[in-house]
Amino acid sequence: MTPCSLTRLAAAPTQADLEIAYMARGGDLIACDAARQMAVDTLLAERALQARWRKAANRRR
Repeated sequence: MTPCSLTRLAAAPTQADLEIAYMARGGDLIACDAARQMAVDTLLAERALQARWRKAANRRR
């Protein structure tokens, strides 16, 4: 639910600022994608556990 933060350029960027921001932003995107994937994996694992619990609970009835 937390938005990813991306590196921003200064008001009057130099060529060096552009190159640094390009690399930093790539790292930001990789970190954001990894966090998103971890959240999806966690959600799917939670749902699988809930489904197993419901199935076991129905068998006990």
